[in-house]
Amino acid sequence: MAQESLIVGLHAVLAALRHEPHNLQGIWVEPQRRDARMQTLLEEAERRRIPVYPQTRAELTRLSGGARHQGVVARRTASPSGFHESELPALLAAARHPALLLVLDGVQDPHNLGACLRSAAAAGVHGVIAPADRAVGLTATVRKVACGAAEMVPFVRVTNLARTLRTLQNQGLWIVGAAGEAKDSLYKIDFTGPTVIVLGAEEKGLRRLTREVCDILARIPITESVESLNVSVAAGIFLFEAVRQRRDKGIVSPTEELS
Repeated sequence: MAQESLIVGLHAVLAALRHEPHNLQGIWVEPQRRDARMQTLLEEAERRRIPVYPQTRAELTRLSGGARHQGVVARRTASPSGFHESELPALLAAARHPALLLVLDGVQDPHNLGACLRSAAAAGVHGVIAPADRAVGLTATVRKVACGAAEMVPFVRVTNLARTLRTLQNQGLWIVGAAGEAKDSLYKIDFTGPTVIVLGAEEKGLRRLTREVCDILARIPITESVESLNVSVAAGIFLFEAVRQRRDKGIVSPTEELS
């Protein structure tokens, strides 16, 4: 039986309308909101033939679990966990240029995952991978923070992250782990080939098994007065260094591939 999940917020619902309208069952909106952004959403829903229902702000707040919904909540029919790990080979095969993947090792804060997905979408990565256990999935809060990125970037949850990384390694992908104590700066790392960038959980960093699989560890050079960066900030720095290197070497970057 198909599962249901909610999408809250203007950006997230509009992205779902544009990228996965076939999964949307309906949209509930606050009739009093009549600004330009809401009008754009309503026009897109009409064009996609998705039913729109008026609803009170109090009921929208109840439906969204108290999340800041901006006057719109949508219901989708699909697995809330994203892509199944069996679909990962097909995602890689569809990449026309050196694959760029982001792995998040046990990120539990939905705001951090949402922000990471947004950075990943901006960089045009081919997929984001996370463990199925002890890590947050695609919750309504994640989708809201991601501002539509959760509908644009393939999100794959796997049962054994170390095994998945070894499989990718055997397929020729270069595994780069982010670690504050690493000897090498990320600016010395070559990201132009098929690459997997691995970041650890909040405060804990990479788990031992994950760290052991990595081909190399790299750090972001920061001043001594700052102990570490938020995982979503670190993800953006690593990803866009990869995009910069690829563009500088004349390689079509993921962002250009998607355009």
